[in-house]
Amino acid sequence: MIKNERVKSIIESILFAWGDPIKVGELSKIIEIKESHLRDILLEMEQDYLSESRGIVLKTFGDTYQFKTKDINYDYVAMLFRTNTRSNLSNSALEALSIIAYKQPITKIEMDMIRGVKSDYILRTLMDKDLVETRGKLDKPGKPIIYGTTGHFLAYFGLKSIQDLPPLKITPDSLTGDQEGIFHG
Repeated sequence: MIKNERVKSIIESILFAWGDPIKVGELSKIIEIKESHLRDILLEMEQDYLSESRGIVLKTFGDTYQFKTKDINYDYVAMLFRTNTRSNLSNSALEALSIIAYKQPITKIEMDMIRGVKSDYILRTLMDKDLVETRGKLDKPGKPIIYGTTGHFLAYFGLKSIQDLPPLKITPDSLTGDQEGIFHG
C-alpha cells in the first residue's frame, strides 16, 4: 500500500503533466488504489491547495480533476499569453452552447428551431473545441443525433456539474412561448 503523501505526489505529477481534466477512475487504475480511497485523498488535496498560499488550485469538474490557476493570479498569467492562443467563442457559438447546455440532450433540429438559423457550422466548431459531444440517437424516424456538453465544457466554464449553471433569465417572450426569449438578454 502506497502512503497517502506518496499518492498525493503521484497525483500532482500526473495532473501537471496531463494538463486536461482526468477521471477519478483513470487515476485509480494508474495508481492502483481504490476509487473511494483516492477520492478521500483528492478531497484532502483540494483543501490543501485552498488553505495554502499556492498559485494553483485542484478543481473538480463532474468526475474529473484538474489543476487551475488561482483566480487572484489570473492577470499575471494572462500577461504571459498576450496573444490569445485559445480562440474566443463568438456570440453565435455562445448562444448555441447555452441552448445545448440548458436543453440537453437536444437534437440539431431542435437547436435550429430555437435559434431560427441552421447550426451545422457552429455545432462542428463546438465539437472541435470539445465543448459538445454526441450522446446517441433518438428512437424516432430518421434517428436524429442528440447532443450534450462535455467534461471539457465544465472545465472551460469552471463548473463542477451542469447543475451549477446559472438559472435561466425569464423574459416576457419566454412566458408567451417564444423559446428564443429564454436565451437572449
